[in-house]
Parts: sequence; structure tokens; C-alpha cells
Amino acid sequence: MADNDPQSARDLSQFAENLLQQLHENFQALTDKLALRMEDMGERIDDLEKHVTGLMAQAGVENASEELTH
Repeated sequence: MADNDPQSARDLSQFAENLLQQLHENFQALTDKLALRMEDMGERIDDLEKHVTGLMAQAGVENASEELTH
């Protein structure tokens, strides 16, 4: 078949479309995974702040929660 054959063009177009679809699916999966990890990290940071605030309060540090935010 010649390179300018309509069947070759259709095959190439289908190949490119399939490749782009696979890339899109992989990108979406990575995006979803990253979002979940970021959410988990945010929850862990919130827990850490609460624990640090509690420890500071136990140590007698005044305005413990305010000091964490500044």
C-alpha cells in the first residue's frame, strides 16, 4: 500500500485516536490518584496541627492555636 492510500490514512487516524484515548485514560487515572493522595495528606496535616496544638496546650504555651497559624 502507498502512504497516501485512504486505508493507510484511516489506519493511522485510528491508531492516533486510540493512542490519545489511552493517554487520556492514563492521565485521568493519575489525576484521580494524585487528588486522593493530596486529600489524604491534607487530613494528615490537619491531624498533626491538632496534635501539636494539644501538646503546646499541655506544655502551657499560651494561644497555641494562634501561634500555629502565624
